[in-house]
Amino acid sequence: MKLKYLYLLISAFVLNAINAQSTASTQVTKFTIASTELDTLKTIWVYLPKNYENSTKSYSVIYMHDAQNLFDAKTSYVGEWEVDEYLDHLTDPKSIIIGIEHGNEKRIDELTPYNHEKYGGGKGDTYLSFITNTLKPHVDKTYRTKTDAEHTTIFGSSLGGLLSFYAVIKYPETFGNAGVFSPSFWINPEIFDLVKNTNIPETSRFYFLTGTDEGETMIPKLEEMLNLLKSKGVNETQFESLNIEGGQHNEKLWATHFGKTYQWLNK
Repeated sequence: MKLKYLYLLISAFVLNAINAQSTASTQVTKFTIASTELDTLKTIWVYLPKNYENSTKSYSVIYMHDAQNLFDAKTSYVGEWEVDEYLDHLTDPKSIIIGIEHGNEKRIDELTPYNHEKYGGGKGDTYLSFITNTLKPHVDKTYRTKTDAEHTTIFGSSLGGLLSFYAVIKYPETFGNAGVFSPSFWINPEIFDLVKNTNIPETSRFYFLTGTDEGETMIPKLEEMLNLLKSKGVNETQFESLNIEGGQHNEKLWATHFGKTYQWLNK
């Protein structure tokens, strides 16, 4: 019976992928880049503001994980973030969005900084090395970008939220801001020790988002982290934290609150 159910579930997912229409904006393009760090080819999605071609100004950059779920319902797992739909409606977008496709079965490897005894992973530093040493130089060379940490954000949800937070703590000289949605702090509790033993710059900024229906540990773990950050001298102007009543661990929650987060990160 379980096999029959699994077959029906997979069949429904495949049919949905086949029949779905692309919803990606015309402002979204893709390119492929080789990663010697990860020993693979990475597909990168790029959102350029509508005013990009008709201006000479430089833009801040937001690096986002799980690109398959950001722009296009056709490639998303259970819905997209509608990042492009939101940005298309702005009169003057401030950022270029760089979406990095996850590595499918290697996603947990890429998006966790520490190995978990049961689930594995732990290659987050290698993935961040790819962003820092290969992807970012290419982006900064190809597009008009503001290259400093103040104008470089890293943003994701779940494991992507965990790694985005980690990136700003571990590599503040590269990443000045983090969008941290539904962070999976539970899978890598070592991150609390990292924060305890790290001096956090006054320039580092974090936007946290959780839902009350994301499991019994989500909000307590975030509150534990917020208290730790405060004890380290991080002041309230450096972070924003929202707990959404009824919010669940899914793209609907993250899509609904992307716009407000984007505005705060670009202040």
